[in-house]
Amino acid sequence: MKRNYVSIMAAGLMAALPAASAAEISGTITLKGAPPPETEIPQLKDDPQCAGLHSGPARTRFYVVGLKGELAEVFVALKGRDDKSAGASAAPAVLDQRGCEYVPYVLAIQTNQKLLVKNSDPVMHNVHSTPITPGNEEKNRAQMPSGSDLTFTFPSAETFLRFKCDVHPWMFAYVCVVDHPYFAVSDKDGKYTIKNVPDGRYTLQAYHRKAVPVAAPATQEIEVKGGNVRANFTLQPK
Repeated sequence: MKRNYVSIMAAGLMAALPAASAAEISGTITLKGAPPPETEIPQLKDDPQCAGLHSGPARTRFYVVGLKGELAEVFVALKGRDDKSAGASAAPAVLDQRGCEYVPYVLAIQTNQKLLVKNSDPVMHNVHSTPITPGNEEKNRAQMPSGSDLTFTFPSAETFLRFKCDVHPWMFAYVCVVDHPYFAVSDKDGKYTIKNVPDGRYTLQAYHRKAVPVAAPATQEIEVKGGNVRANFTLQPK
């Protein structure tokens, strides 16, 4: 009986220990220096239907920065992973249209993961995906007010795949499509977390559409070994 009790206790302790493959890479992205000023969107202002959906001027969203330089909408991912994408079984991601703008402006999904596009506006939009990577299909679909969600999937990895609306030419969103599950997008506080990372040495890449575009991401060499890892980035406006 004592031996069985010890075995049960040992099993319980082992179950309580964190799994070696469940480490997190997290950090904060900050912008060093003042970003260029955002400008009012004149086409939106001149559209009575869309302007009426805003309480004030609608401006560009190139740099979304907090009071202490916290930078949102930075795409962070491990480089060169050969893991099989789990996108086909992942919960759908959502891209909405609110106030004649795409929300969020930047998001990330896995290859073959469903992306649901909603229209929360009382106006018609058209959802036009414009990929440049072979295998990702360009589509252009009309979407009525409160119409059914539109579903998109992309089989190939692509950073900052562009969505636009041809009815409202100021509307853009950028979708980062990844062929593994180790990625994140920084929030309004500049924070990001990549979960369930196996032990190993990695190159961590950070992309921002203006500060560090696709051709020149910021990078860090990191090692995950039996615990969580912090990796902060400081970017400069361009």
